[in-house]
Amino acid sequence: MRFQIASDSSCDLGRERCRSLGVEMVSYYAALGNETYYREERDISTREFYQRMAAMPGVFPKTSMPTMEDYLEAFFPIAQQGIPILCICLNGLFSGSYQNARNSAEELRERYPQVQIYVMDSRLATVLQGLLVEEAVRLRDLDLTLEQAVAILEQLPQTGRIFFTTDDLDYLRHGGRIGKAAATTGALLRVKPLIGYEHGELVTDGIAQGRKKSLVRVRELFFRYVEREKLNLNEYILATGFGLNQEEHREFAQQVYEGLLERGYDRPEVKKPYQIGMTIGVHTGPTPIGVGLLRKATV
Repeated sequence: MRFQIASDSSCDLGRERCRSLGVEMVSYYAALGNETYYREERDISTREFYQRMAAMPGVFPKTSMPTMEDYLEAFFPIAQQGIPILCICLNGLFSGSYQNARNSAEELRERYPQVQIYVMDSRLATVLQGLLVEEAVRLRDLDLTLEQAVAILEQLPQTGRIFFTTDDLDYLRHGGRIGKAAATTGALLRVKPLIGYEHGELVTDGIAQGRKKSLVRVRELFFRYVEREKLNLNEYILATGFGLNQEEHREFAQQVYEGLLERGYDRPEVKKPYQIGMTIGVHTGPTPIGVGLLRKATV
């Protein structure tokens, strides 16, 4: 192995998937109400946390980023083996996780002066960060060096795009994403937000009335984007993500793939569905669902 990979849990790959990929996952912390903080995917599963959220409406969760000690715990065993390290973090504009990882890397270098470690601000979140991590795994497994992999991976974040919606405006209001008046009006009118992610930022893609129409609109926005940008989907990886409702997600994902085939596209490379993690779920509630894509790394 030419280098080892670590990522904070906002990549939404989950603990078992990270283990199978050979990725060290560094957990965010989350709490509901006055509960103690749980380490994401270590002390509590994402599904169990969402179930608790759904059972406690009006109680808003809180998150805390991984500490320097958490990162050092992940880095030390790798450094002791003399293996270079690539750490991929949540968008630095959203969290201090990236800075904590950088600080931990500096401390690691003091103890192991010869260690090679690169901490990357992915400039991405949720499924896009996960896709970037999976591309890093592919480059590692192709036996690229750390320097070669970083040079390729740094070109990918700007190609990422997500389209998603959520069913409960109260979580967005509580997190400061929308105002109280807008949340109240939206709830009365059964309006659902259409939200996107591109160029390192959340963007507003409009609204739709009701859950079913919002899911239709998310797919339409995705199809329109692919057509407008004239994307060659053979050069991209596609992923869908969901919160708690797996059955709803299966129908949504199937309609995404069928819609692409109806429009004349070959079935793109599709990753295993992502369960959107607690780091993002704090702001969306247990009902996020959407689709994202990222350009493949070319060697």
